[in-house]
Amino acid sequence: MSEPTVTRALKSQVGGHKGVTTTEDESLIIKPALPLEVNFYQTLNSESTFAPLRPFVPNFIGTLKLEGEIAGNSANGGSVVIQTTSNKKESIVLENLSHPFLKPNILDIKLGTVLYDEDAPLDKKERMIKTAQQTTSFETGIRLTGFQVYDNETQQPVITPKSYGKSIKSSDLPDGIARFFPVGSGHTTSSSSGLPLKLLLPILSGVRDDVAEIREVMAALELRMVAGSLLVIYEADWARAEEMLKCGYVVEEEEEEEDEEESDEDEKKKNGPPFVVKLIDFAHTRVATGEGPDEGVLKGIDTVLRLIDGRIRELE
Repeated sequence: MSEPTVTRALKSQVGGHKGVTTTEDESLIIKPALPLEVNFYQTLNSESTFAPLRPFVPNFIGTLKLEGEIAGNSANGGSVVIQTTSNKKESIVLENLSHPFLKPNILDIKLGTVLYDEDAPLDKKERMIKTAQQTTSFETGIRLTGFQVYDNETQQPVITPKSYGKSIKSSDLPDGIARFFPVGSGHTTSSSSGLPLKLLLPILSGVRDDVAEIREVMAALELRMVAGSLLVIYEADWARAEEMLKCGYVVEEEEEEEDEEESDEDEKKKNGPPFVVKLIDFAHTRVATGEGPDEGVLKGIDTVLRLIDGRIRELE
């Protein structure tokens, strides 16, 4: 057997519990998982009912065996070996969504108005109900769990911790979205972060389209997603963002000529996407046959759509 790969803490984690690690090349993440989350990913990949949701969930590679091997293949087709630890808790192995980006701006939005499992102890239910009511979760269906935005001067990410999202009111959410989608120098702002307006607007529009698609898919599924999140990542490097947008998106309504030697699809794979929008964190997600869609999650997604629409109107 080959030498085990040393794992490291995931540097780009802005929300969720500690303990998520990444492989040495940072293409995969290893996350300790509860049985419900393992079951969710297995159901997602095996049942056709959930096929429409698959494009909006991280690629599931497999589970981590106790001897330290991944039950699946890596992105390049080879078997990945992970360093064995004393933690015997089963882990899931997923694609690292931030890996294709040079400077990933990352936002974790906790979805839903209910933050507890149906079988949770009474004291935990009461505590989670209080948490939802004291934050933006109960009223809007979302909480800004945390985010990072790269500073154009220092070239380092500036992290806004989860304490920010827990402290703000619903009326402050537009400001939170503006902080995550700032406009770089050249616009009417003193921010040292952000993309130029000509790049930010098409990214906002694309993110909005993906969120709307996720809303449509979730409205047709009978799931209960407790404490799950909507993850938004977009490229903060100006040159890279412009290059990626030109591969598959319109910048300032100017169509790029097709490259005869390399197709647009090949170029996208080479450079990665300008942004991604995915649902993550399914530790408390269950199939809810006969119960209809999760209205609390849909409420949260509707809030996200309104916030993005508002940010677009501010910038147009």
